[in-house]
Amino acid sequence: MKKQFLFLLILLTSPLFAQEPSARRIIKHINTLASDKMQGRGTGSPENAKTARYIEKHFKKYGLKPLGTDGYYQSFTAKVRRVVVPDSLRKAANVIGFLDNEAPYTIVVGAHYDHLGLGRQGSSLDSLPQGKIHNGADDNASGVAGLLELAQYFAKNGVKESYNILFMAFGAEELGLQGSRYFLNNPTLPLDKLNFMVCMDMIGRYNPERGIGIGGYGTSDTWPIVFKGAESSIKFFTDRAGNGGSDNAAFYAKQIPVLFFHTGGHPDYHRPSDDPEKIDANAEEAILKLEIKLLEKAMQQPKMTFTAVK
Repeated sequence: MKKQFLFLLILLTSPLFAQEPSARRIIKHINTLASDKMQGRGTGSPENAKTARYIEKHFKKYGLKPLGTDGYYQSFTAKVRRVVVPDSLRKAANVIGFLDNEAPYTIVVGAHYDHLGLGRQGSSLDSLPQGKIHNGADDNASGVAGLLELAQYFAKNGVKESYNILFMAFGAEELGLQGSRYFLNNPTLPLDKLNFMVCMDMIGRYNPERGIGIGGYGTSDTWPIVFKGAESSIKFFTDRAGNGGSDNAAFYAKQIPVLFFHTGGHPDYHRPSDDPEKIDANAEEAILKLEIKLLEKAMQQPKMTFTAVK
């Protein structure tokens, strides 16, 4: 009995087990990022900058190297185009952490951290959005939580993978993929050194009847090899297209293979009602564990060749 207890204690305190995705940590991240105090994380707002600092803090904690133009930050000016506002030009930034495995090529894991703020920057589907907090728990606090969980896992798993990993929190996605496009036009790492990109946007509202969709399956002939035999406690399906949905579209346009994880639309999309209590953190934990399996298998393959999806 003592031996069994000791084995369980060692298992529970081992670095790998401790750093695996956790529903408890996921919901803690989302409750922080999508709280009313964060005022919807609108681009250019103090709360958006506070969100960036939250991500930076965790990247530092995990030991990721800064790979922005100013530490972890790659600052740029975002423009509000969908509505007329007096402050159409706004300060924005990507937050970039690098896991250096001394490998020749790098994969990108990304999620956008901005949302619609107080409903004054366009895109809200509420009938009278102005002044209402759009918390964006699913869109995209769920993706940022996933980004942080994957960063922690790969930084702390004790394994030196055969690819480096660039963890990127994109700014101004809701204004038209402006953060990811800025990075791709002003890369802090040569684009020819990038292997593929994985994007998480809205992964917190799992519907067991639908399952989680994984786009980009057709963007490289390697993806079928990676997915062969993949199993999960949750339902998932693949879609060939890689040029829509979120920041993955910007990478696809640069002929970089992508995967896009997304649990689907819902009535709270781009409305003030996208709140943390509606998140299924246990399902998101399972989604992230599936992502880890796919990423680990993908990193066993040679550098991918891009395929355009027609």
